[in-house]
Amino acid sequence: MMKKTATLDRHTLELVRLAAAVAQGYEPELRERLEGARSAGVPTAWVDEMLLQSLLFVGYPRTLVAYALWRKASGEDAPATDPDADYGRAKQWIERGEETCGIVYGDNYKKLRNNVKELHPALDAWMIVEGYGRTLARPGLDLLRRELCIVAQTGVLETPRQLHSHMRGALNAGASVGQVEAVLALMNPMLSFDSWKRVKELWRSVKEAWMPED
Repeated sequence: MMKKTATLDRHTLELVRLAAAVAQGYEPELRERLEGARSAGVPTAWVDEMLLQSLLFVGYPRTLVAYALWRKASGEDAPATDPDADYGRAKQWIERGEETCGIVYGDNYKKLRNNVKELHPALDAWMIVEGYGRTLARPGLDLLRRELCIVAQTGVLETPRQLHSHMRGALNAGASVGQVEAVLALMNPMLSFDSWKRVKELWRSVKEAWMPED
């Protein structure tokens, strides 16, 4: 189980590998994966969007390092402007954030919102506006590939609650079971034996709930 990556096309495969390397934070591996993405012809917009969304999961330090290495590897300058640099778009971010978060969490959307609000109402607002609206709903990369990259990063970072949510989120966004398993297989060499065992057990619970036996 989870030994093949044939269910991922080459561009998606290299993008997910790069996402995992960003989370790992090891610069030699990151340089190798950036070159792999460039050599494979992964669309520049995909890499840009994956790196932007990485901020939500790995923070500024690793995202800034990865972006600096990407600018050097790609040889391309940053765009002069970006629509989502305009904070006047907050209403639009709320609308598209609620829609995107609703897709990822499905029937658990309302429960998620309530749970996060109980932690702090600002967290709920930031999650929808900054996380899902301003970032994950951007048009440069489809939601399915975004979720597969998030699975890779939350797995490498060993954050099981978020990994569980985004395994389901990837499926809700249209990923196949095989595609999720291909992403998990890429993570295997980055994890300890015990960590990998926990990931497999977590995935088993998600898959059993997703594909209940008759």
